[in-house]
Amino acid sequence: MLYPVYVHLGDETHAHGVTIPDFPGCFSAADRWEDLPANIQEAIEVWCEGEDIALPTPTSLESLIKQPDYQDGVWMLIDIDLARLPTRPVPVDVSLPEGLVQRMDDYIASRHLTRSSFLARAALREMQRET
Repeated sequence: MLYPVYVHLGDETHAHGVTIPDFPGCFSAADRWEDLPANIQEAIEVWCEGEDIALPTPTSLESLIKQPDYQDGVWMLIDIDLARLPTRPVPVDVSLPEGLVQRMDDYIASRHLTRSSFLARAALREMQRET
């Protein structure tokens, strides 16, 4: 899911700092631009650790760029892998055709996944495709 992040520009002696408005108090930094996405993903994972909360919906960039706290840096949209966030699992009872379950299990086993992680990733991909 795409979340807006605000980058406070660094220089030769300071890292690029990142504020993540939808996750209050969550921040990150990196010396190199290419390291920002992984560092931001990790920061959000740590922010969620041990919390029993619903994940926030991403705020629109249009509403954020008007705020005075965000005027001297740049905005980025970062694709956060929600399946990697340590939120409380909720049991779900589903019924699927036997053949489909067998095909899923073969696929899952070859990739060292669990049914839960596979279904969560498939659901997220489908929802992202529609937005």
